[in-house]
Amino acid sequence: MSARAGIVVTGTEVLTGRVQDQNGPWLADRLLELGVELGHITLCGDRPADIEAQLRFLAGQGVDLIITSGGLGPTADDMTVEIVSRFCSRELVLDAAVEARIGEIVKGMMARFPGVDADAVPAANRKQALVPAGAVVLDPVGTAPGVVVAGSPTVVVLPGPPRELQPMWHAAVATDAVQTAIAGRTRYQQQTIRMFGLPESGLADTLRDAEKTVADFDRLEITTCLRRGELEIVTRFEPRDTATYAALEGLLRDRHAREIFSTDGALVDDQIAELLAGRSIATAESCTAGMLAARLTERAGSSAYVAGGVVAYSNAAKTELLGVDAGLIERHGAVSEPVAEAMAAGALQRFGADTAVAITGIAGPGGGTPTKPVGTVCFSVALAGGASVTRATRLPGNRSDIRERSTTVAMHLLRRALTGGG
Repeated sequence: MSARAGIVVTGTEVLTGRVQDQNGPWLADRLLELGVELGHITLCGDRPADIEAQLRFLAGQGVDLIITSGGLGPTADDMTVEIVSRFCSRELVLDAAVEARIGEIVKGMMARFPGVDADAVPAANRKQALVPAGAVVLDPVGTAPGVVVAGSPTVVVLPGPPRELQPMWHAAVATDAVQTAIAGRTRYQQQTIRMFGLPESGLADTLRDAEKTVADFDRLEITTCLRRGELEIVTRFEPRDTATYAALEGLLRDRHAREIFSTDGALVDDQIAELLAGRSIATAESCTAGMLAARLTERAGSSAYVAGGVVAYSNAAKTELLGVDAGLIERHGAVSEPVAEAMAAGALQRFGADTAVAITGIAGPGGGTPTKPVGTVCFSVALAGGASVTRATRLPGNRSDIRERSTTVAMHLLRRALTGGG
């Protein structure tokens, strides 16, 4: 069995949902890269008994490594180091070198806040220089140092802000204590396949067949997730099982060639960014409130190919801003394939782009009719020169679900148009 680890994410603000945990998933990925089996991620508030309970729980699970995040600040509710020290049966001692280092950091920060008491801040930050006796101190990225306490299990204490935790984690992994704790790790491989347009039941049926036909199928650890209308299949396996994974991938390709859009883990957003290199794109959106334009501009450098976008809810806006013929809207309705095509053509012309995507739909509530119920959405992708791809579909869920799913459908239609998939 591979070396095993557990993660304790501390912070009442995380426990109550005011702040979303980014550290647990990030650390989970890093452990996977190292070949360390992650047993548990736990969340607890800033209460000494609860933090200690999480540490004892993970130790009881036989993990080799415990990683904590949060609770290293100068205020009274930051108590993780003290609790870890007690848990590891170590005395809490003042590290003079750490105190001096923190003092230099705080001194530089104080220059930006001339109204703050110059004596009070260093006194408060002195608390951060208390470390378990014999621990390895990790240099602070902010003002809080991390610590590594060797033992069974070894405990790594990291700060809460991701911008501080992430670089400090790499320093922690390099320590002898952590290397010893994870010495039994197994180097796993992980592959991700992404699909669009396949229901979960269809994938489940294929995986049931794979259990019967793929030799050593049980040696693959497969996780599936439905997100934004896409299916993500993540498979982890040891190097010796590469042939088994290849057989599974072959079966998926045979059964679902049209639905598979990525076998290397790439997101459709990344693929679109590459396909749009050297091109310019414009958007025309009715029910998605500019979400597609925002998604297109999320990728680095995307501003180079996004020419502009129009959000046009009213019929008058569609006519005035995108040149959609009022008679066309009257004949077919604002939510229709002909109007979607006209919106895409209007966006092409208005922004001088060579690619355009239009979305018009009914996200609800209360906007549907018997013939066009809530969730009816029409899409059109237009390329300069006259080529276009137009679709109408019915999407499930509430307003937020329909909007999010609509952007995903639009991205995949765009991908198919740019790759000639139709």
